[in-house]
Amino acid sequence: MKNWIKFFSIFLPILALSLVVIVGWKSYAPFHNSEKTAKAAVLHNQQLSKVTDTYVYQSKKTYVTVIGKDSNGKKKAIFMPQNNREEKPTEVFLKDGISKKEAIAEAAKKGDVKEILHTRLGVEKPGVVWEITYLNKQDKLNYVYIMFENGQWWKRILNL
Repeated sequence: MKNWIKFFSIFLPILALSLVVIVGWKSYAPFHNSEKTAKAAVLHNQQLSKVTDTYVYQSKKTYVTVIGKDSNGKKKAIFMPQNNREEKPTEVFLKDGISKKEAIAEAAKKGDVKEILHTRLGVEKPGVVWEITYLNKQDKLNYVYIMFENGQWWKRILNL
């Protein structure tokens, strides 16, 4: 009887941990494939010569944001549309807008920011925006969208 208790006390946590890892890995696979495909396309089309970051940006439309340097060494972001293959990729030079640090500072100026969860560059209806997700001091989730071009606030979703 003692051996069965030892067996189950070891087997069940290992089984639970294995299931969590497998489910997490499988759920991230579509994002990873989209990022990999977009990165390969950008490099193949010579829009960028070196890629430093890729991530999926989701709103009404889904884009993969690919950030890197072009052949002239200028930092650039390219937004690859995912669901509409006829739509052309949008490109911006990072020097032509506000930086990630400036966007975070702008969000922190008007909000009671406790912790920044992530900052992403994406495309919305009015143009390229920084999406800043943070927790406020009451541990409520907040989204702030700041225009890349001029640093103006576009939209806020507060206290979720």
